[in-house]
Amino acid sequence: MYDSPPFKISQRMLDLVFRIGEKVSSIEGYEALGTSPRLRKQNRVRSVHSSCAIEANSLSLGQVSDIIDGRRAIGPEKDIQEVRNALDAYSMLGSFDPYYPGDLLKIHSVMVNGNVEEAGRFRSHGEGVFSGDTLVFMAPPPEQVPKNMENLFAWLNGTRGDISPLIASCIFHYEFVFIHPFADGNGRMARLWQTAILGAWRGIFHWIPVENRIEMAQREYYDVIDRCNTKGSSEDFVEFMLLAILNTLEDSEKLLKDSAAEVPAQVRKLIDIMEDGIWYTSRQLMDRVGLSSRPTFQNNYLRPALARGTVEMEFPDSPRARGQRYRIGKT
Repeated sequence: MYDSPPFKISQRMLDLVFRIGEKVSSIEGYEALGTSPRLRKQNRVRSVHSSCAIEANSLSLGQVSDIIDGRRAIGPEKDIQEVRNALDAYSMLGSFDPYYPGDLLKIHSVMVNGNVEEAGRFRSHGEGVFSGDTLVFMAPPPEQVPKNMENLFAWLNGTRGDISPLIASCIFHYEFVFIHPFADGNGRMARLWQTAILGAWRGIFHWIPVENRIEMAQREYYDVIDRCNTKGSSEDFVEFMLLAILNTLEDSEKLLKDSAAEVPAQVRKLIDIMEDGIWYTSRQLMDRVGLSSRPTFQNNYLRPALARGTVEMEFPDSPRARGQRYRIGKT
């Protein structure tokens, strides 16, 4: 019988939750994270690349970026499909309810589409983790999985108003990995679902690549899971994940601060309304930044951006060419 997950809330958890709350409030003061398609896409690529890389996907960050841009990526077809699936699943963040168990199977069918026979279904066989020939962890039997997941979601819904979503999402992440409900995709789904729970609390988490920090500490990630399996309690994992969340927020805040300091406000506004790889006419850009005066746009936005290399021309040898278009610079 799988009831309430075993855990104790430590003072360290509470301290990390407080620090995370402060950092979230600070980051929410930067409009760029919420309004810049470019920045959101960069973070989404990092999330997907890291989550897949943790599971031994061979594609590079650049190859994942190529896939999201619709360009051809060269690599193992299974790895390419895995990344495409993850991008599709992450694109659904905000459109499903992470507290509703019915959405879990739907999103899993997206996450493993074309790569797993039991897509969108709980596993029908036993699952274990081996170190060489030695079994180090045996997941609950398949016949227990539906009830275990039902209980886990019931617990998650029961935490609302009582336990911080930061702590609850970490416990859910660990317990999900422990139950191992699917034949494949358990790690990717656990990380996505934690992001979804956090995003339901504060929307910026849909664009904060916590997965990148997990990848950077991948060995510790697995070690702490093993340690919690041995102890029969998730405290160590919760503290590990809360620190990863805090570090990711610190990374994001530094990026936003540096970006705001280095680029004039008008140039920043211009590139924030542009998407990578898309060509725009000057009229389209004027409409997007809300200007009707061409001289104001040229002098305060476009020319400074061109001079910095932040924006480039489609026909640089003919600056006044009819039909001239612009895109975010490659340098």
